[in-house]
Amino acid sequence: MRIISYNLRKNHASGELIDLAESFDLDVLCLQECDTTELPAEVGDLHLADATTRNRLGLAVYYRKERFASLETQAYMLKKSLHDIVLAPAHERLVGVRLVDHETDRQVVVASFHAAPLTALNSLRRHQIHAAHAELATLGEGLPTLMTGDYNYPFFTKNLTEKVNDRGYDLSLSDRRTYTRYKVFRGHFDFVTSAGLDIDGVATLPRGKSDHMPILITADYSAEEAEQGPTRLTA
Repeated sequence: MRIISYNLRKNHASGELIDLAESFDLDVLCLQECDTTELPAEVGDLHLADATTRNRLGLAVYYRKERFASLETQAYMLKKSLHDIVLAPAHERLVGVRLVDHETDRQVVVASFHAAPLTALNSLRRHQIHAAHAELATLGEGLPTLMTGDYNYPFFTKNLTEKVNDRGYDLSLSDRRTYTRYKVFRGHFDFVTSAGLDIDGVATLPRGKSDHMPILITADYSAEEAEQGPTRLTA
């Protein structure tokens, strides 16, 4: 699977999506800070699975209909930061989609995630990440799962990796940092956590009109998953 995650910076980079989808032969596109009131139903060969509805600048997931079918989608609220409560409420910080892969006859959960901003504590973002993983399990317990997006966690990622690993997930950073707008806040803001999948690579793509660079994730079902055979759940 080839997946791009992109924070559009208040929808400024929305004009780049068709080119990204076609240039990188995408299977899934996960967006953050997109204008959900103006999202097209199609981006190239990708179809809109679901988007948040309670925040104008929200999250969305697109998928390639030739390869996948959407079985279930859900947007989720997570614990709010003070920034969310006082300044700019973000009611939904996670949207997940359960897909069936026609090429492999398998099911997989893919999600777009946007953690609280840097004004919040890392402990709150860790809480949001763990809660997001728990919510995604309700879409398909034991299914291969990939959550990508803007984690707003450029510092102390080693500690985060350990805590994510303790919960049965892997954390994968890209080959280059994804945010370089400010000298102080440079680093890997956008990455991926996954379970039941082998992450073959995460590449930071060239900068566009956003202050974040998009990341391209290449993933495959893990050898253990392959030995178990297709996972079938009723929709």
